Amino acid sequence: MRTPIAIVLLLFPLWLKAGNENLPVGARSSAIGHASVNLQDIWSAHHNQAGLANLEKMGGGVYYESRFTMRELSLRGGLAALPTDIGTFAVSVTTFGYELYSESKFGLAYAMPLADNLRMGVQINYHHTHIAEGIGNLSHFTGEIGLQADITDELSIGAHVFNPTLTQMAEYNNEKIPTAIRLGAQYQFNENFFLAVEGFQNIYDRPAMRIGMEYHVIEQLYLRGGVGTAPTLASFGFGLKLKNLFIDVASSYHSTLGFSPQVSLSYNMF
Repeated sequence: MRTPIAIVLLLFPLWLKAGNENLPVGARSSAIGHASVNLQDIWSAHHNQAGLANLEKMGGGVYYESRFTMRELSLRGGLAALPTDIGTFAVSVTTFGYELYSESKFGLAYAMPLADNLRMGVQINYHHTHIAEGIGNLSHFTGEIGLQADITDELSIGAHVFNPTLTQMAEYNNEKIPTAIRLGAQYQFNENFFLAVEGFQNIYDRPAMRIGMEYHVIEQLYLRGGVGTAPTLASFGFGLKLKNLFIDVASSYHSTLGFSPQVSLSYNMF
């Protein structure tokens, strides 16, 4: 087996316990430590589809992460969302890895308001895993469901479940794609600053906590920071709003493996 794929497999336990997990996407989410279960923007297609329910404009975006600055661990994502009179529809794609090992996820989402202060979203995913060296390919489906509720004008709570059916990934050793549950709260202190706290549980791993904040400095500039556990990461970043174009830049830091820079671009069409 070639050296790069051996390195990839050695590093997998840091974030992939059984493969094909719901990898977090979006530089805004990353900058606040992925405490993003309550966010309401176009990138909600990747972390809680309920956040798409109140979108007013059609848009799309792309994302790139150089995980630990290794090409073999790069993560790429994209999405497009279309609000309609009956709810918001979105498509998303994520690809991880390189030519010797890669995972791809294609999602189709739908979100709608259930009440003035309650939102719901669902998504169906198609996963494809490619392993070189003559090992082969795997394909399967998973689902996601998310809720968001506004308790007060300042406080919102959110919940999201990925793969509630515990889909089987391979017959060997009855390997399954792990179910992941996220519960969080977000408090808007004023129109320019919020604090988010989130608990994350992958059923094959110990619970994790995520805390993040965002400060809207001026109309065009946002500053962000966050921390998380399991693994322990610190993150930071900023966002630029240039009319209908949004540029988000972030990086997370692992004390042993170093930095993982990320950037995402999104555009509201009209």
